[in-house]
Amino acid sequence: MTEEERWVDVEDVAAHLGVAKDSIYRWIDDRDLPAHRVGRLFRFKISEIDEWVRQGADNNNARILSPPRSSSRSKANRSKVLTRAVKKEKNG
Repeated sequence: MTEEERWVDVEDVAAHLGVAKDSIYRWIDDRDLPAHRVGRLFRFKISEIDEWVRQGADNNNARILSPPRSSSRSKANRSKVLTRAVKKEKNG
């Protein structure tokens, strides 16, 4: 009889990849990290996580394991710039 791969939680995946748990949650939303919801919790198969990482490397996506560089502060600054541009355009 073969041993079936066990399901792991966010902490296990974060430890496996050497990142913070917050990164895991962000990657589920932003980068389609393979996760399965069980009630309110996420569960993972390490083999699926490893394949997701490999696919990112195969697609020359070197930033797959680095969080995006957008922050609420930079979003606010972009919003201000866009607002100024719209006002400038309206004023001629």
